[in-house]
Amino acid sequence: MRADVRQVAEDTYLVHGHHTNWVILKDGDAVTLVDTGYPGDRQGLLESLAQVGSSPEAVAAVLITHAHNDRLGSAEHLRTTHGTPVYLHPAEVPHARRDFLQQATIADVVRNAWRPGVLPWAAHVVRVGGTEQHPVTAPEPFPAEGPLDLPGRPVPVHTPGHTDGHCVYHLPGAGIVISGDALVSGHATSRIKGPQLLPDFFHHEHARAVASLDVIAALDGDMLLPGHGPLHLGPVRAAAEQAGARASGNRRTGP
Repeated sequence: MRADVRQVAEDTYLVHGHHTNWVILKDGDAVTLVDTGYPGDRQGLLESLAQVGSSPEAVAAVLITHAHNDRLGSAEHLRTTHGTPVYLHPAEVPHARRDFLQQATIADVVRNAWRPGVLPWAAHVVRVGGTEQHPVTAPEPFPAEGPLDLPGRPVPVHTPGHTDGHCVYHLPGAGIVISGDALVSGHATSRIKGPQLLPDFFHHEHARAVASLDVIAALDGDMLLPGHGPLHLGPVRAAAEQAGARASGNRRTGP
């Protein structure tokens, strides 16, 4: 599969892989890579870097929103092959090493097999290596607070719930929030489109995931680059509020 690379702002690219997204932030030839897709996305990841005029050697750092298999797919490959540092929130560093795993289990998927799209999604995950484990053997916490000295000057913002150390990345000057799985605009297991939380079984702590929507709502921006689903344009506050309302409604009406 060829990755779909879309320029969404100056030096900012949203890339759609196998049912998951990553983001490229450029500064000249150097780039910051936010997430890396599934293991099966590696060729698409490398092609996406070439499409924006960069290369694996020019990746200044990999930033991970959270240490699930559809984010870590090529992080260790870049680290060991090119010496690329892999940064996460301190609470997510041991997760990236696989000291523990906060991810939907096979039992979770089986219990939710009644949901439309879950079984086809699960089959797809297996095909693209989503059940494999590719830990990062030497992940690092963010080197500083506030804007990181990397292409794009992203600001990590802790948004726990999906995992303990989940972070979104704010680009204040561009009005962009890279939201990972804390706020998405679609998913293969969801029948709705637009801003939403993933189904409950994907979150380590659902209540904290809902609470983190308030953190996202406080970020100034009008463009959302989610971990799943298409680009979302419009006030980030409104997107987070819509997702919160939908999450409340789903818990009232779900089985």
